[in-house]
Amino acid sequence: MKIAIGNDHAGPDYKKAIVAFLTAQGHEIINHGTDTFDSVDYPDFGHPVAIDVAEGKVDLGIVICGSGNGIAMTANKHQGVRAALCWTKEISALARQHNDANIVSIPARFTSIEQAVEIVATFLNTPFEGGRHATRVDKINC
Repeated sequence: MKIAIGNDHAGPDYKKAIVAFLTAQGHEIINHGTDTFDSVDYPDFGHPVAIDVAEGKVDLGIVICGSGNGIAMTANKHQGVRAALCWTKEISALARQHNDANIVSIPARFTSIEQAVEIVATFLNTPFEGGRHATRVDKINC
């Protein structure tokens, strides 16, 4: 699977651990994130991930910022993107099952790195259920 990842200054350590996990699983990663803890603006890293997802250049995306909110809001400005803020693996599973989320947003200041890897693993391994959920998902885009 091809996956884009982007993060601001709250997420370099998270990205490093997630990328290590994903590459060990054989996934191809496109890195749009910063590797430093110097203050940066999360939209500069969220937009490229969302563009890759919206244009079909990648299968799924991962974004990381302090709360997970700002970068998810940024990603969700793009047509066809459904970025879900997930702070537990259960929410991650539901985001895929019920909402066909194609980007997972990780709140670095509210999850551990181990939890973040677990959230990503669940996100990648949970299929969309379709059915009644497909009708709802079809109503999301403007």
